[in-house]
Amino acid sequence: MPTQTPEPLHWKLVVDAADPHAQADFWAAALRYETEDNSALVERLLSLGALPEAATVDHHGRPAFRDLIAVRHPDDPVDPDSGTGLGRRLLFQRVPEAKTVKNRLHLDLHPRAGRRADEVARLESLGARVLREVKEAGGEWVLMTDPEGNEFCVH
Repeated sequence: MPTQTPEPLHWKLVVDAADPHAQADFWAAALRYETEDNSALVERLLSLGALPEAATVDHHGRPAFRDLIAVRHPDDPVDPDSGTGLGRRLLFQRVPEAKTVKNRLHLDLHPRAGRRADEVARLESLGARVLREVKEAGGEWVLMTDPEGNEFCVH
């Protein structure tokens, strides 16, 4: 009997945040991604009484979930009923505690060759901060933090 190759798993990277909407705005701009529009789903859940009004916020003129929001790659498919991306996504979820230690997982951003300094400047204008420039035998990159202090690298 032939063996079937299992399909790859769908995944998203979930990031804890004090302000998920501000983080989504930063990362959407940083990655040139789009913020997901879940307003149709939020409105449907509100109309059914399945979601309390207190669990929503206005985000850029649209109703959104208060405690989570995602950004997605603009070329990836979207579920038309929920506005949820079906590809590369970052989901930001509200948590009560602040970040206290170094990330165990981080993003590496790879601008085109010769564009690192320009990209670092662009990210700083969005609210990122440079921690240090790294030059090692294995390469060069800039270690940065997003507005909530999560580390990422620009190669």
